[in-house]
Amino acid sequence: MRLTRRAMLSGAVSALATTAYAEAPLTSLRPIARVPARDAIAKMVSSRATSGEVGVVVADMQSGEILEDIDGAVAQPPASVTKAFTALYALEALGAQHTFDTRIFADGPIIDGILDGNLILAGGGDPNLVTDQIAELAKRLKDTGLREVRGDFLVWDNALINLDEIDDSQMDHLGYNPTITGLNLNFNRVHFEWKQDGADYVTTMDARSENYRPEVTTARIAVVDRAVPVFTYRDGGNVDQWTVARGALNKEGSRWLPVRHPALYAGEVFAVFARSQGIVLKTPRETAERPEGVPLVRYASAPLNEMMQGMLRFSTNITAEAAGLAATATRVGVQRGLRTSALSMALWAARRAEGIGPQFVDHSGLGDAARVSPRDMVRLLMAQDVMPTLQPILRDIALVGEDVQAIDDPQIAIKAKTGTLNFVSTLAGYVRTKSGRDLAFAIFASDLDAREAGKRQGVESPPGARGWNTRSRRLQQDILRHLALRV
Repeated sequence: MRLTRRAMLSGAVSALATTAYAEAPLTSLRPIARVPARDAIAKMVSSRATSGEVGVVVADMQSGEILEDIDGAVAQPPASVTKAFTALYALEALGAQHTFDTRIFADGPIIDGILDGNLILAGGGDPNLVTDQIAELAKRLKDTGLREVRGDFLVWDNALINLDEIDDSQMDHLGYNPTITGLNLNFNRVHFEWKQDGADYVTTMDARSENYRPEVTTARIAVVDRAVPVFTYRDGGNVDQWTVARGALNKEGSRWLPVRHPALYAGEVFAVFARSQGIVLKTPRETAERPEGVPLVRYASAPLNEMMQGMLRFSTNITAEAAGLAATATRVGVQRGLRTSALSMALWAARRAEGIGPQFVDHSGLGDAARVSPRDMVRLLMAQDVMPTLQPILRDIALVGEDVQAIDDPQIAIKAKTGTLNFVSTLAGYVRTKSGRDLAFAIFASDLDAREAGKRQGVESPPGARGWNTRSRRLQQDILRHLALRV
């Protein structure tokens, strides 16, 4: 079941800016004179080329000494650094070996391979279920001996509270702002592909994965004669109805679009693979009733600790929201809405690291109304037993020199979480320095006036945003380089 969806989508599409550093010759390290951190880092911050606020806090993990605190009490949007809180929150609530199970139930007797009743596909909240795994689930169903279903084919998605989207201020065509339910597929995205054929275009909408490309009818798209907006969206009941501007298409290409009816989407894809196994199912229908039939087969997700490591590496918003919602439901005993669940996580964090006061509006960091100070971030990183849990699953951050060539030194290790929104750039985690010290750090930068102005323009990447974020990441690297080599 879903909440009411917004009716229309408009706005130009542009690619997100990302920064990658290519492989480069190793940089030879020379003995470097020690410079007090607060003097050097303060100079970097004061001479920065970015507008807005910058906060930096660095602490020694062994002694607890604060080595640097520049505007550390100023709370800023944490962006995807929020996911570090979420990973710890979920792991401590659900356990490292927790799995999200997708199951098939038979609601009726099975005699000689014939089910005289309904077949139910029931999601367990798995945010990372993909088409290949749906295909495996269909194969396992055949292996039970089932040959025919005489009743209906139902899909159940209420293992998690349903969310139309994470942040309603985002453009609805953005795949990183997905619908969240208890039955998700392919990160709740559908693959849109086009190819010019004479004066027209041939389009497909499919649920592709590594091995399969099943076409779907739960999402449809039409090419229309206009220049802007590039996309529009309309909820067609049980179908996502998209249009795309002909003037925005080149000869051929593809992109992922969000799915706003994920349970029906997953059900349609499962029916395709069940048919390939000789089991013909009716068109899927949603049911609000928790399945109580006989469980036939199940597919278990990866253990939560592996899932959280992937989430922190690839910053998948749907994974963060599913894990956070599930953690809150376990902690309080009932499902909560997104804002209430985010509040529960904030209250937990205040207890987990005494004296901190973060404010969250979700579990992924997509909403820019959240606030965390660099000082509170470091306090959480330094709290008891946090480092042994988080450090192994945080992402390895490459250290680069001023010449943008990789600095490869086995004595240095940086494990952290990045966060990026337009005019918001955050980084927090741990540094093992060349001298052998373990440091916790948080570097937060934001220009909220520029961000609000950009949002009013209604474009995915407003003018100036890419350059601002690139300069902020350079400042982060300057600070990390100083910490790793000179502290």
